[in-house]
Amino acid sequence: MDFVLAALVGLFIALGVYLLLSRSVIRMLLGMVILGNGINLLIFTAGRLTRELAPIVPAGLDQPAGPIANPLPQALILTAIVIGFAMFSFLLVLAFRAYQTLDADNTDTMRVAEPEQAPQPPLGY
Repeated sequence: MDFVLAALVGLFIALGVYLLLSRSVIRMLLGMVILGNGINLLIFTAGRLTRELAPIVPAGLDQPAGPIANPLPQALILTAIVIGFAMFSFLLVLAFRAYQTLDADNTDTMRVAEPEQAPQPPLGY
């Protein structure tokens, strides 16, 4: 099962990077979401998938009686999901405002600060 999850993590990360390298802003946003999900799955897989008991210490003991599940990867993933959703929401509004202002979704046509006929920098000094 770990090999399947490792292949899925690799697929998510590769697809996320591919979409991030495109020129469309919406595809970049989808790439960010897929890349974030791939990283979350990587953290979850690195925390070892086990079917153990919940990490609760019974009354009267200093430590659990048997093996327990590791709660740290789950806490990290929950935090990453919240941060990822907030970042996606902000970037989606930013992309929408850029589309309204510039009337373009392609990053090559969004060149407001760089004119197309700008002089080239010197090739040597």
